[in-house]
Amino acid sequence: MFQSFFTSRWLPRWRPLPLCALLACLPPAHAQPAAQLPPMVVSGSMQEQSADDLPQSIDTIGAEQLEEQQSQTLRDALQDLPNTSVRTAPARLAVSAASTAFARDGNTGINIRGIGGNRVLMTVDGIRMPRSYVSRSAIFDREYLSLELVKRVELLRGPASALYSSDALAGVVNFVTYNPEDFLRAGDAGEPKTLGGRAAVQWAGENDGKTLAATVAGRAGDVAQWMLTASASRSHATETMGSNNAPNADRTTANPEHDRDQALLAKLVLHPGSGQRHTLTLEHVQRHANTELLSSRTVRPSRPGDVLRESSRYAAGRDRLAWDAHYRVDSAWADQLRTVLALQRGDSRRVGENDLNSGVHRVRDNHYDERIWQLDLQAEKILRSGAWTHRIAYGAQATRSSITNLYDGLNPLPPDVFPLKRFPDTRETGLAAYVQDESVWGDWTVTPGLRIERTAVDVTSQAGFYPPSPQPGQSLTASAVLPKLGVLWRATPAWSLFGQYSQGFRTPEPGQLNDRYEAIVPGTHVLIIPNPNLKPERSRGLELGARARFERLQLDFTAFVNQYSNLIVDAELVRDTPTERLFQTVNVGRARIHGFEFKGRYDWGTVAGGRLAGTFAWGMARGRNLDSGKPLNSVDPAQLALGLRYDTAPWSLWATARHRLAKKPGDIDSGSIFNSRPEVQFAPPAYTTLDLGAQWRPARDTRINIAIHNLTNRKYWLWPDVYGQTANAPVLDAYSQPGRSLRISLVKDF
Repeated sequence: MFQSFFTSRWLPRWRPLPLCALLACLPPAHAQPAAQLPPMVVSGSMQEQSADDLPQSIDTIGAEQLEEQQSQTLRDALQDLPNTSVRTAPARLAVSAASTAFARDGNTGINIRGIGGNRVLMTVDGIRMPRSYVSRSAIFDREYLSLELVKRVELLRGPASALYSSDALAGVVNFVTYNPEDFLRAGDAGEPKTLGGRAAVQWAGENDGKTLAATVAGRAGDVAQWMLTASASRSHATETMGSNNAPNADRTTANPEHDRDQALLAKLVLHPGSGQRHTLTLEHVQRHANTELLSSRTVRPSRPGDVLRESSRYAAGRDRLAWDAHYRVDSAWADQLRTVLALQRGDSRRVGENDLNSGVHRVRDNHYDERIWQLDLQAEKILRSGAWTHRIAYGAQATRSSITNLYDGLNPLPPDVFPLKRFPDTRETGLAAYVQDESVWGDWTVTPGLRIERTAVDVTSQAGFYPPSPQPGQSLTASAVLPKLGVLWRATPAWSLFGQYSQGFRTPEPGQLNDRYEAIVPGTHVLIIPNPNLKPERSRGLELGARARFERLQLDFTAFVNQYSNLIVDAELVRDTPTERLFQTVNVGRARIHGFEFKGRYDWGTVAGGRLAGTFAWGMARGRNLDSGKPLNSVDPAQLALGLRYDTAPWSLWATARHRLAKKPGDIDSGSIFNSRPEVQFAPPAYTTLDLGAQWRPARDTRINIAIHNLTNRKYWLWPDVYGQTANAPVLDAYSQPGRSLRISLVKDF
């Protein structure tokens, strides 16, 4: 399994010499413990602890970084993390969308180490978020988020199903929201505040985005704290480097678009005594986008089916109600107990309308809805035996999701008759029990873990699906025993080595199991049929790493190899004849992805009265389908990010340079993208961009942030966004990233 990872042939291709030369130029680091405290995280073990105490790779993005970079989207927040990407392709089609490239799993949402989509579990405060759903005629993404509510992002790499259940096949991204105590800490007088908060306003030039956010928090003695945060934003489509403003399919500038987002977060924290803490949370996020799809219009309409006008309306919302309770029990079976009960709903609707040259007016009104119940019980016990200390965490988790979809509209393509459902109403149930023992002996920490899980995908109603489908929807039940083992060795006060083996597991989604689509277009019968024989996806991951924590220098290196079996590919072409194209979701057998992440920080000390520090992050990965021998298209080209930061008391300056390698044609399987048609996928070239930013603090509680992105106005493309675009496509510039742009924000604490 791991032989190819360690071959000498593979290593030189990553060309590490430039970075090694950079490190060699750094002044010598002192072999002392690091002065900068490592971040505290909860995603690595479902318990809050230092990231340096975990035998695995984990990245954190804190509130200061989110504020200074003025992150608006998931892509903004995660852009400097190695082997991580987010797909955000522009809106180009609605009713007329028919590209199977958009229906390939792994090309929506977050991608970690070459695997993405719903294989990455996204959670908010540990509560799993709704999935994305991609069909041939609709796309519903996963960005049910407002970063104005988030104080920290934790990204856990590699299979994590042993702790986080199905969907954590490739990793976990946990968004930690603010608590009242974050705004009520002691002020100048040294006393905790009874009332505090924050107000912020931001403008972004690349989409003329305007954001307003405000938080107020209060304290009622020692028993209760409360918080209310609200945010709203207005924006247009993100600019491209295209220059063609034609109101038709030749257009490469962004389509006219009006976006509206709003979010609300309310928390009540109670301390009734006896070591108890209860947190009640209400969260509401709503997104709206109205787009005039000029790019869908036919250049010279002559045929009946040519598009004269097209538009799209998209609305997505998420509501979460949660009760998170911590108890100090101090008994023989547990020291602490945590219970979580959460109800969450994600609802999306996409309406597309167009007028054809024949005079036909078409409407597609598509809905996707998930309702999720989640119950967590976790106990923690510390035991000591001789030189050993054991921190044992064990518990159970139960989840239930009700998933529905509805397709309606006017003038469907035959043989469809509206309304209908692409898959039947489905209930997913997950039951699991797990245990983890973090055992410390001297400089060694050994952490074994085990999870036993059973999942069921049950069809609850065939109405709207069968008929018209010739076969009823099928149910599925699966179970798994998922082990993990982590080892951490603190070799010296400055150096530590770690390794982890873990397994992942993911049950097919309702849309993958039973999705059905049929259309008769001139000369061709297009059909997507269900696959009741789908098997759960599985993964095995091994990572080995080293950490260095000197007084001024911090280094992290991780090498990994992940092997996957039964990977699910959506809308695979299984039969192609002159009169019929038949697609089906299938398991593809075995795949392997290997690579590394290397990141670090150096504190240059005091320079001209201020503090100077530099950072770097470098990640590379390669993936291959072991059955066909062809490359995995989901793997991103390598990226190197270099940062420089200068801090004084009243102001700070920062610069970030990013270099992304080209996507080589040899790393692309065009046949699987275009379903064996002779087209060649566009391979984006290498690029380098530079961002500059500054923060001025005219008062202790006031911050003004300004950032210039893509200072050199470089035209470039990101691989996830151009997936499915041919090398000779005349509108490639429509998928390019924004040119030079400005962002400004003002933040005021009180």
